[in-house]
Amino acid sequence: MFAFLSDLRKRAAVGLVLALTGLAGCAGLPVAGPGAGGDGPRVDTSAPVPVALLLPRGGSGGDASVSASMENAARLAMASAPGAQIDLRVYDTGGSPAGASAAATTAVNEGAQIILGPLYSQSISAVTPVVSGQNINVLSFSNNTAVAGGNVFVLGQTFVDVAERLTSFARQQGRPSVAIVHAEGVAGEAGRDAILQAAQSAGMEVATVQSYPLSQQGITQAAPRIARAVNESGATAMFLTANVDADLPLLATALPENGISPAQVQYLGLTRWSAAPEALSLPGLQGGLFALPDNSALERFNAQYRAAYGSAPHPLAGVAYDGMRAVSTLLAEGRSDALSQRALTRRDGFEGAYGAFRLLPNGTNDRALAVATIRNNEVVILDPAPSSTGRAGF
Repeated sequence: MFAFLSDLRKRAAVGLVLALTGLAGCAGLPVAGPGAGGDGPRVDTSAPVPVALLLPRGGSGGDASVSASMENAARLAMASAPGAQIDLRVYDTGGSPAGASAAATTAVNEGAQIILGPLYSQSISAVTPVVSGQNINVLSFSNNTAVAGGNVFVLGQTFVDVAERLTSFARQQGRPSVAIVHAEGVAGEAGRDAILQAAQSAGMEVATVQSYPLSQQGITQAAPRIARAVNESGATAMFLTANVDADLPLLATALPENGISPAQVQYLGLTRWSAAPEALSLPGLQGGLFALPDNSALERFNAQYRAAYGSAPHPLAGVAYDGMRAVSTLLAEGRSDALSQRALTRRDGFEGAYGAFRLLPNGTNDRALAVATIRNNEVVILDPAPSSTGRAGF
């Protein structure tokens, strides 16, 4: 059974972010606005190029094991582009903003030409002033778009990316309107805003927006009101920000019980429903839509990692792989502008652990995502992830 009731608020606030790529972050942090950094340094690709990797090696909890797996993945990506000469330098952030600031300062002083990391949004916010004006780009491991911009990129799968993929697909399948049901608080409201943006881009009418408190009692009491509003709105789809390890199980049971039939109103999920096998039997999720990365690419990455290191990678390791894959791919091409924003945001993008992806000029990213549903308590892929970016991809 789902063990989520005693600490629902904490699990949902953190889990909503973790459900995408496992990256921690909070909305509302300072943004590195346009012009905060230069385009990027010119490099000599005939000699090793200093690349800094900022990880919470000495942080609390499982930070040490996460860091080790992410470093391994970065080195695996280096090996995938043998033509790239890279001098990888790993700096410990200690899992804190102060530690990240100190690590970034040392990296810059020691000649780093690009920074990969740090992991946490609070730490990225601390690194931003260090690199501002230094003509050095940062490929952070967060999925929090609040810290993207200027010379800071986020590599994690974003809420907007998922919302755009699902609203576009639902619209094409004859679902012209959507209701948005979100948790109260920073994470749920960030999800709501991403869905609103995506619905507008897809030409999908937002029929109603409903919120609920992050508690068992709050959800139970809000469910009749939400169901009534959704049914009266005439919405043909309903987008949930709920996380599979927190509020989703209760919502996906309470809303159908209060009259929102999945046969009439298609449920859409901002988070990865398949992250918890128990979720596949929830009544509201049957026939609903959620997004997944390119499974074939992920399987290849996992197999390569196991072959190299003898164990499975941490779920976050693929993001570090992707950051280094972008850097090593560009350096292997022998470009003196390999670490510039122009090169990093090339239309063709890169092939990563989760499939094709590209970095965008605003500091966010596009990732190739599959659209999945649940039938008979099993995951079924309805629309595979595109295999490439650019004109032939997405």
